[in-house]
Amino acid sequence: MNDLILDKRYRLGDRGRTVRVIQEWLCLHGFLVTIDGEFGPATRRAVRLFQQAEGLSADGEVENSTYARLLRPLVNAMRDISVVPGMTNFSMLLIAYAQQHLSQRPREVGGQNQGPWVRFYMDGNEGNAWPWCAGFAMTILKQTCRSLGIVPPFEPSFSCDKLAGRADRAGLLVSELEAQAGGLPAGSLFLVRKSGADWVHVGIVTQVVEGAFDTIEGNTNDEGIREGYEVCARTRGFKDKDFIVWRP
Repeated sequence: MNDLILDKRYRLGDRGRTVRVIQEWLCLHGFLVTIDGEFGPATRRAVRLFQQAEGLSADGEVENSTYARLLRPLVNAMRDISVVPGMTNFSMLLIAYAQQHLSQRPREVGGQNQGPWVRFYMDGNEGNAWPWCAGFAMTILKQTCRSLGIVPPFEPSFSCDKLAGRADRAGLLVSELEAQAGGLPAGSLFLVRKSGADWVHVGIVTQVVEGAFDTIEGNTNDEGIREGYEVCARTRGFKDKDFIVWRP
């Protein structure tokens, strides 16, 4: 099933994958239930509370209008903003899309690297084997390129190492020292370097100020670790970073 489309009305007694999706979105909206794929009394109660909060008919059943409200953060994140006057600059638009996603609070639910946001960023994949920082960054890159009608400057990947390699072959990979000396434009990508040819995290540079840079990045948290759980805005230093820099 496509997570964006509801195939029928869901009610007490139903089971299955779509019920799990409904439970995930209820949790993301703050109506916490067990994510077990069983539409029991607790899920019905949570649906009613959500419907009341949204001004909908509170019958405890999930039909198209309720489901659309549950998924509204994801739809809002993908809203086309290239039509906004002045949004013709690549870097400006890429950062604006990253901020638009950030405002919808994308985060995991139901376990490590799990939930509808992770599946969206990772083309349906989720779980321990699917850290999603690159999926987030590539979603923003592709959204920006699609809005401007241009091709991404390198082939997207869910792997930080592959991103670095592809950017290097395209002449777009910039070292820590080069970035500090030559100026780092907003809209670049940063890569956290673990060793000479091993990168473990990626995100979007939104601003460079006072020898540091601000970011928006996925699969991180307040500690800035790779295996976090949400999209965050952070400030980082240049140490142990490389950068993918292009100026379309």
